[in-house]
Amino acid sequence: MIEIREIRVDDAERFLNLCLQLDQETKFMLYEPGERTTTAEEQRERIQSILSEAGSTILVAEDQGKLVGYLAVFGGQANRTKHVGYIVVGITQAYSGKGIGTRLFQAAEAWRAETEITKFELTVMIPNERAVALYKKVGFEVEGVKRNSIRVDGNYVDEYYMGKIFEA
Repeated sequence: MIEIREIRVDDAERFLNLCLQLDQETKFMLYEPGERTTTAEEQRERIQSILSEAGSTILVAEDQGKLVGYLAVFGGQANRTKHVGYIVVGITQAYSGKGIGTRLFQAAEAWRAETEITKFELTVMIPNERAVALYKKVGFEVEGVKRNSIRVDGNYVDEYYMGKIFEA
């Protein structure tokens, strides 16, 4: 049974291992394999910092003690952007297509209801059709195209800007 919950500081090493695994498994995340240099202690400090911010969190998907996916929300820092939460999502290949992404977004929306956030936004590489389909399924709309925003294997890739607005 996969549990969706908010990350804890003591998840730092397991969360770092999840991120390193995602770096290896997919070209749709930001970091290339071997590029991430974060230590477990740095990850612990980053988690503490994120959890101390009212508009930010990390939700994790856990299967029998192993972290298999996450959804992070990074809230705006300036007064003019505190209503916006920027989303980053990653789910391991072995667990993709099993409804975990939908459950992570449902948990994020429940968490959001207790905050000042009235909009979620994210970017996604246009060729990442599975992710685009998930985001549309949970109510995101394409708001624009970010051209040549990512370089993967020497080729420039466009991204969609996507957003979801909630009633204030």
